[in-house]
Amino acid sequence: MERTLPFRWDPEKRTLWLIDQRQLPQREEWLPVKSAAEAARAIKDMVVRGAPAIGVTAAYGMVLAQMAGEDLDEAERLLADSRPTAVNLFHALERMRPHKGYLEASLREARAIWREVEETELTISKNGARVLKGQVLTHCNTGPIATGGYGTALGAIIEAHRQGRISHVWVDETRPYLQGARLTAWELQKAGVPATLISDNMAGHFMKQGEVDQVIVGVDRMALNGDFANKIGTYSLAVLAHHHGVSFYPALPFSSVDPRLERGADIPIEERSAAEVTSIRGVPIAPAGFPARHPAFDVTPHQLITGIITEKGIIYPPFDEGLRNALAEG
Repeated sequence: MERTLPFRWDPEKRTLWLIDQRQLPQREEWLPVKSAAEAARAIKDMVVRGAPAIGVTAAYGMVLAQMAGEDLDEAERLLADSRPTAVNLFHALERMRPHKGYLEASLREARAIWREVEETELTISKNGARVLKGQVLTHCNTGPIATGGYGTALGAIIEAHRQGRISHVWVDETRPYLQGARLTAWELQKAGVPATLISDNMAGHFMKQGEVDQVIVGVDRMALNGDFANKIGTYSLAVLAHHHGVSFYPALPFSSVDPRLERGADIPIEERSAAEVTSIRGVPIAPAGFPARHPAFDVTPHQLITGIITEKGIIYPPFDEGLRNALAEG
């Protein structure tokens, strides 16, 4: 599977290079990151985004903090504050914590986190491909550019197409940040998968016309009962899919399951700048000074889910039992 990854590590220059996802698809621009502070800013500003990719970036951010002589506790705090919803960020920081002050051990752990992302997502892609068929709709961006591996929901889509199981993909543009239009469309085009871009408010129309067989999305954080947070607009898709009898699958690594949370109502939701709603790439589309809101994520209740695609297989209801059993297996 041809992949463009969101980062590359340069040990000689002690630099993590990040592809600036804000510039895609018009141009591929790589930005150097040499400290935890710079890594945190890149995460917050969405130079890099996607829960697994954020986790890997945070791990290397802690490596860079040691190389740059930063205060390690402050470096961890900056990284933890950069995006509050994606649980992979906090898992990565927890794994790096025992290695504070030990550069080689920190570097080995960061490499291990990245390697595990790749191995896990290859399995998720193959598991997800087993249940996908016909015409599939997806939201936001969940391919290699969002993960550093093979992708979750989009990885499954690409693998299912390779196997001849799906014929077409509907791509939500994903307002207000347009990850679907800018990134998912770009990755599907590179992978040679037939796809059509639609605005988010068209999904119900195509479901009603019988042109959507399944919906598959990614996950930023899942509670133990199967409720999950994902990019804003996911909940609306789940409601539409349920109404039209369209199966609905989230795809995620178990690192995105938060064992501390019993239900989705406990997931913190990031509120981003209203300017991302009232303008597009700096061009105003609303009256000056007009108020706007931008919750970056919403929570989909487990009752609207058909099955949960993971590296340990596909979990079906009751989700709380399946998730707890899988977590207990380690």
